[in-house]
Amino acid sequence: MYERKIYPDLLSHLAEKEVSVITGMRRVGKTTALRYLLDQTPHDNKLYLDLERIEDRAIFTQNNFSEIQTDLEIKGIDFSQPAVIALDEVQLVPDAVSFIKYYHDHFSVKFIISGSSSYYLRNRITESLAGRKQIFDMYPLDFQEFLTFKEIDSSPLQAFRLKPYRQSLYAQYTAHYEEFIQYGGFPDVVLAGTADKKVRLLKDVLNSYIELDVKLLSDYTAIDDLYRLVSLLASRIGSRLDYTKLASLIGISRHKVKDYLHLLERTYFLHLIKPYSANTDRAIAVQPKMYLADTGLISQLAQVSSGALFENAIALQLMRLGSLSYFQLKTGQEIDFILDRQTAIEVKETPTPSDSSVLVARATSLGLQETQLIGRYPPRSEFMDFIWGGMVG
Repeated sequence: MYERKIYPDLLSHLAEKEVSVITGMRRVGKTTALRYLLDQTPHDNKLYLDLERIEDRAIFTQNNFSEIQTDLEIKGIDFSQPAVIALDEVQLVPDAVSFIKYYHDHFSVKFIISGSSSYYLRNRITESLAGRKQIFDMYPLDFQEFLTFKEIDSSPLQAFRLKPYRQSLYAQYTAHYEEFIQYGGFPDVVLAGTADKKVRLLKDVLNSYIELDVKLLSDYTAIDDLYRLVSLLASRIGSRLDYTKLASLIGISRHKVKDYLHLLERTYFLHLIKPYSANTDRAIAVQPKMYLADTGLISQLAQVSSGALFENAIALQLMRLGSLSYFQLKTGQEIDFILDRQTAIEVKETPTPSDSSVLVARATSLGLQETQLIGRYPPRSEFMDFIWGGMVG
C-alpha cells in the first residue's frame, strides 16, 4: 500500500469521536483509505462493510436498529466496548445514516464512511449528522503521489517545488510527467503496466461514473444526453461556461444543462474556476471556466490540444494549493489563474520572456505583485525564469 497525502489527517481524526466522512469519485482510493484506517486501529473490535455488496446492504435495510445491531454483533462487533465500523459507499443505503447517528450518540462507536458523491454526502449527511462529522475530500493522485505509486524518489523534485526551471530535474522526471498528463492520476490506472490496460481502466471509470453514480443520485433518464454533455465539456476545457451554447449543441433545455452541470460538479467530475473580482471599473468576464477532474478522462472523451490538456493538469495541481480564480477582460486579455487572490499565474507550453513581461504587466494592473509563469517544455533560448509543470506539486 502506498501512502497518500491525506492519510495523516485521516489518521489524526481516527482518534476523534466524530464520524470521518471520505468523499470523492469512484476509484480515487477511498476503499484503500478505509482499510488503512482499520489497519491502524489499535484493537480488533472493528469491521469493514462494502455497501456495494447486497448482503452488506441488507443489514441496514431491516426494520429496526436492534436487528441491525444483532447482525453487526454476529459479524464480530462488541457494542459494550469501543468499536470502529467502516462503511464503504454509504450513499447506496440512505437509511444507514439514521443508524450511524443513533449509535454515534449512544455507544462508543467510531464510524468511518465513504461515498462517491458530495451531492449526497454534503447534503443529506450534513443535515443528519450536523455537529457529528468531518468531511475529507479525496482526489486522484497529484504528481508527487504519482511518483510514489511508481516507486520513484521524488525528494529532489520536492526540494525545488515551485522554484525556477532546472534542466537536471526536467531531464530526470519529464517522461513521468508526460505519462501523468496523458493518463491522469487514478491509482489503478497509474499502476497499470501497459497503455492498453490504462485506457481500459479509464473507460471503466467513466462508464461506472455515468452508469452508477449519476443514475443513483438523480432522476435523469437521458444518459446519452449526459454523455454528450461531458464529451462537449472535455472538448472545451479551459473555456468559459456557456449554458446556452451547450444546450443548443446537445438539443436540450438550458435549465437541464444547468442541472446536469450542478450534478457533475457535486460528484467531483467537473471543476469550475470563478472569475477574479477586483476593484476596477473595467468590464470583466463573469462565467466560470471549466476543467475536468482527471486528464486521463479527458483523453477518453475528446481530442483536445496538448496545450489545453496541460492547462487542465496545472489547474488540478494548483487547486491543491489554495483558492483559484481567473481574470479576463471582454477584449480577451486574461490571466489564466490567480492563486489565493495574491499570485497571478500564466500557463504556456513553451514559455518565453515575452510571456513573462505580459503577465507582470497584467498582474500589476490588478495590484498583484506576485507572478508565476508555468511551462511544459523549455524554450530553445536560455530563458529559465519559469516553473516547470512537474515542479508545481
